[in-house]
Amino acid sequence: MIKEINENDMPECVEVIKESFYTIANEFGFTTENAPRFTAFALTKNILINQLKNEHRPMYGYFDDNGNIIGYYSLASQNNEVCELNNLCVLPQYRHKHIGTKMLEDAYVKAKKAGYKKMSIGIVEENRVLRNWYEYNGFVHTGTKKFDFFPFTCGYMERDL
Repeated sequence: MIKEINENDMPECVEVIKESFYTIANEFGFTTENAPRFTAFALTKNILINQLKNEHRPMYGYFDDNGNIIGYYSLASQNNEVCELNNLCVLPQYRHKHIGTKMLEDAYVKAKKAGYKKMSIGIVEENRVLRNWYEYNGFVHTGTKKFDFFPFTCGYMERDL
């Protein structure tokens, strides 16, 4: 079940996000030394609380039958027409059960209901599996950017809502 996240859920969300993103870090060789700003290493409870309270980002968790958070995403307003999907993730042991797809579809509904016309996302460009999954789900690749503080290229995608 997908439910809105509140401040009390933050510690569990941080663990879910970090553990989920750590698999990507491990696969592509990202470390705290070569990618200290990568989500798996940089995310904290205070960052999430700031995003919730000061940036007014709606946050959602996928809860299992026991009430544990096993997936997460948030939406950040880019402007009146575009929102960015952030940190969509599923714990590794729950992947390939369509949870990510359910959360993505939930994000479309919530973004469209909020009046957005497009959804954007940033990914690790070298992660072809993830890029293919987003393309399969209607996203179009719009470009890339290389930052000095990441050992990878950031890929950007968007989808009409």
